[in-house]
Amino acid sequence: MSFFKRLGFYLGGFSIGIIFLAYFLRKKSDETGVSFCYFPNCRTLKDIRSKPMYYSDNVQRQLANSELDSLDIVFVLNEGIVDFSESDTKSNPCKTYLIQGNQKDQKLAAWVKNCPDKASIESVTIQ
Repeated sequence: MSFFKRLGFYLGGFSIGIIFLAYFLRKKSDETGVSFCYFPNCRTLKDIRSKPMYYSDNVQRQLANSELDSLDIVFVLNEGIVDFSESDTKSNPCKTYLIQGNQKDQKLAAWVKNCPDKASIESVTIQ
């Protein structure tokens, strides 16, 4: 059998395997909510979302006065970008992160204190 025939069979089988693998992994992640977080931004946001959430008095006042919507906070915690250069990642036991995101025409920035047993949103600014 020539080299090109063997290469064709190999590439055909490889492409079929990739298609099956992509189909089954996508189906599994959709059904069970499993996600693969390998990058620091994704891992930090997933860790914050997995804990009980508390709001500071300032954030509760903003929510009560309708200056801020709880969906804005959910958006930042799901789609935001953690600014590690501005965050305090060296403090123990609670680390403080600056999470920024753009929703519609406004920029949101949230300071979140991430403790081992809870997460607390300290402040949210809308620009």
